[in-house]
Amino acid sequence: MDAITQPPEGASPGDAQTYRMPLPRLRLTPDVSHGPLDGAWWPRCDALELELPGLVSFLDPGVGTVTRVTVDTASWPDAPQTVVAPGHVIEVVRADPAAEAHAVTVDCGTVGRWELLVIPPDEPAGAATWLLTAAADPDNPLSARRMLALAEDGLDGEATWESEGGHGLR
Repeated sequence: MDAITQPPEGASPGDAQTYRMPLPRLRLTPDVSHGPLDGAWWPRCDALELELPGLVSFLDPGVGTVTRVTVDTASWPDAPQTVVAPGHVIEVVRADPAAEAHAVTVDCGTVGRWELLVIPPDEPAGAATWLLTAAADPDNPLSARRMLALAEDGLDGEATWESEGGHGLR
């Protein structure tokens, strides 16, 4: 999606540039047979109203229109009730506090539903890359909470993941 930016400070108004919004940092499972997670999303900040439109615009062409997103209140305490995305409004539902932390459910009406690990924006790149790959592995048996705990232990958590049924980085 193309957008016009404000000119950089000190530039004249006629110097606005066209740019592409960065693609969401997202990895999905390659098929329909999967574990408790369908992939992972690594937003650049914790403002859902800024991050969700990019995620949704990336998903819409392939999976249908996202109608609702369920977020956990611990990760998104200030989540708005709706988010405007290109061409439609998305209902944001706050899950009860017992719901899976660091996960978001993306609901595309009758087409499908995806449970994504939400990697904290400030996660180091190495750990985030491992989490993106591992969460999208169709044989991953781990929950979002367990995967983040392994990442906190360092990438040595991969050995624990292997012992719990994961397949490691490919």
